[in-house]
Amino acid sequence: MGASDMKRFFIAVNFLMVTLSTSMVEGKDGESVADLGLLYQMKFGVLAHDVDDLWSGFSREDGVDLNIEAVFSPAISILGGTIRPALGGSINTEGDTSKGYLDLLWQYNFTTGFFLVTGVGAAIHDGRRHATTPAKKALGSRVLFHIPLEVGYFISPRTTFSIYFDHMSNAYIADENEGMDTLGARFGYVF
Repeated sequence: MGASDMKRFFIAVNFLMVTLSTSMVEGKDGESVADLGLLYQMKFGVLAHDVDDLWSGFSREDGVDLNIEAVFSPAISILGGTIRPALGGSINTEGDTSKGYLDLLWQYNFTTGFFLVTGVGAAIHDGRRHATTPAKKALGSRVLFHIPLEVGYFISPRTTFSIYFDHMSNAYIADENEGMDTLGARFGYVF
């Protein structure tokens, strides 16, 4: 899959998620995705790309990532929180590495209105796999592990604000594994 194919893929994923978030996808008898109970929450964020001094340790790429994530309703209760599947993507505004990801997220809601989310999943990206230029990360493989961490607050029963961090790398399964971290803020809407 070439770089232009990957960009088209990310644009299509983001279009799908925007469509889901505006409830324009209709099911049987005109019901929206939210009405059918398939969508739990949509999140939108702005993230600093390839941040220095976090899990990956250093940065090479620039720009800001625009992030969107759909959290789906099927849930399993465990350890006082809930596990839900999520589909998301981030597009880099400078043309550096963009990604799409599929995660299982565990969310714990505190009685104070704060919440904590963590999880694990897989990401696919359009960045470099091998070191071919000093301005790009060598991520080692096209599919990477994706690990998010989010701390936030319920502004109202349906809206959230959070600080979001994610890391993607191949966990040294491939020879090159420079990894990449993003950090920023997101707003969410609970259906």
